[in-house]
Amino acid sequence: MSTSSLPVYLRHQRTPLRLTLTIIGWVVISLIALFVVFPFVWMILTSFKTEKDVFALPAQLWPAHWSFLSYSEIWKELPFARLFLNSVIFAGGVTVISVVFDSFAAYALARLDFPGKNIAFYLVIATLMVPYQITLIPLFQELFNLQWLDSYQGLIVPRATSAFGIFLLRQFFVSIPRDLDSAARIDGASEFRIYAQIMMPLAKPAIATLAVFQFMNNWNDFLWPLVVTSSTDMRTIPAGLTLFGGQYVVDYAVLMAGATISLLPLGLAFFFAQRYFVQGIATTGIK
Repeated sequence: MSTSSLPVYLRHQRTPLRLTLTIIGWVVISLIALFVVFPFVWMILTSFKTEKDVFALPAQLWPAHWSFLSYSEIWKELPFARLFLNSVIFAGGVTVISVVFDSFAAYALARLDFPGKNIAFYLVIATLMVPYQITLIPLFQELFNLQWLDSYQGLIVPRATSAFGIFLLRQFFVSIPRDLDSAARIDGASEFRIYAQIMMPLAKPAIATLAVFQFMNNWNDFLWPLVVTSSTDMRTIPAGLTLFGGQYVVDYAVLMAGATISLLPLGLAFFFAQRYFVQGIATTGIK
């Protein structure tokens, strides 16, 4: 008797071995999730602790006395509003500019035919293998010569495009049937119109995915803002919080409160863009 001819309740019945493997799988996944989430839980709960609870022995996960004082003190002990604004301008500006420039390059490499296209694409991919630290000193020297150190343009312009973004969008554009832009060209549409009105709407999943990655990477970046900026008024949150321990007596509850607040924009970005990740995995370009 074939499986398809069995009654429905028999077809969906699980064998003991299959049930055991399923349970083991869920246990492993739960343990991995616990290890990943636990540091964030510790950080958030520590932000609500008093100084006595932070240094209590043995260490306790839950605060013995809940306190919201750290969330008010972070705005007093650091220019946190300025740090937050700098992070928004830096991460948001890089995200917007990078998505635009990366999509331009990706569209050209995926949909246009010109001499040296494949060589240009291979060169872009090759830059992914260059360690970021190698370019740090030359970029610093160029920004010094342009007098862009300790400025927004110094933070944003060197991050205006990325090889990863070009590669991601190029692979998505390649998957879109060429009949769409061919039909648009027959109707007299220009290349920019094809890019803006046909390709970009179809590439929303890839664009949203790239935007979240760019925003997250630049929001959490510590080294680049620390090298390019020298004044506290131009620091971003990661650089400001790291220097917090060197300039003041370290209050770990206040430090954790600042770190918790800094995670909120990332959480919102993932919340609003999460449905695009599933679509971005199956990059067909067809709706």
